[in-house]
Amino acid sequence: MKTRLTELLGCRYPVVQTAMGWVADPTLVAATGNAGGFGFLAGATIPPGEIERDILRVKELTGQPFGVNFHSYQPNAADLVELVIRHRVRAVSYSRSPDAQMIAKLKAAGVVCMPTVGLPKHAVKAVQLGADAVTVQGGEGGGHTGAIPTTLLLPQVVAAVGGQTPVAGAGGFKDGAGLVAALAFGADGIAMGTRFLMSRESPVPQATLERYLQCRDPAVIIRSTALDGLPQRMIMNELLERLERAGPLHKLWLAVRNGLAFRRHTGASIPGLLRAALAMRSGDGLTAAQAIMSANAPMIIQQAMVDGQPRAGVLPSGQVAGVIDELLSCEEIVGGIVSEARDHLSRLAEHGNKGVETAREP
Repeated sequence: MKTRLTELLGCRYPVVQTAMGWVADPTLVAATGNAGGFGFLAGATIPPGEIERDILRVKELTGQPFGVNFHSYQPNAADLVELVIRHRVRAVSYSRSPDAQMIAKLKAAGVVCMPTVGLPKHAVKAVQLGADAVTVQGGEGGGHTGAIPTTLLLPQVVAAVGGQTPVAGAGGFKDGAGLVAALAFGADGIAMGTRFLMSRESPVPQATLERYLQCRDPAVIIRSTALDGLPQRMIMNELLERLERAGPLHKLWLAVRNGLAFRRHTGASIPGLLRAALAMRSGDGLTAAQAIMSANAPMIIQQAMVDGQPRAGVLPSGQVAGVIDELLSCEEIVGGIVSEARDHLSRLAEHGNKGVETAREP
């Protein structure tokens, strides 16, 4: 199943595993690649001293191409880019765009640049800065997301940049029917986070996975600004309920506490952490507390995704979790999507041929 996306990334199938913080580890990335998809390693939540180790671990587990995700504001962004280039990683993904100089450096080394965007204007700007492909996430998607549903946003972005740039649709995808729908909208493939989070190779502790499996209603997977001031889709749980009720002082205390924890995890200096927060504040119009929370929110997510305490951490999730009821292997996920997609395409072709034959009848 070849598309412009598979040709660009070097994978067999147009199915991308997104770089979920604390989740997209070497095992998950390699399993995705071995299944024929393309996985991104979550470089933003890996301690600086362990990034090279994890890149090499992926290479040990698979001979397939893969990518690394990073944020331009993380203190070790420049070092991570050097590692990506040195180890000939196929692609990078990012949300807030690095500067044009960093993108040019990656492209000069043959690294595919594939940012995630949430609006057509962001896609256009990303391509102007040098993006080789874009992932467009609709409002159904997990984590930081917009309000426009994928069915409306995806064709808009395809119309804006799809003629010159491959586009992957994200938000609400889990099966072959979704892949066919994305292709019908003009996309070149799909990108999924929640479906891979809910897989057998996922490193997420069982207690947390059970909370995802128990989520039978997409309506309880809400968009909230309570965590860091930016709209983020999460499963409503005990912590999120408290954050929704919390006042500014309580949120500021959480921001400072988790900011210090994030500093210890990443090795960043306090001035460096503050610079990152201020950069996000100026770029997104956040308050000081919101900016600090946004810079260190991964430490709150870690409680659920690493420590296995789904009541104490937040649970980023796409609404698609509400219709996933089992944990499959990456091989089963990717293989099932491709098989279903081929069946759907065959049926559509058959129906189309019948329609043509009917139209030709006198």
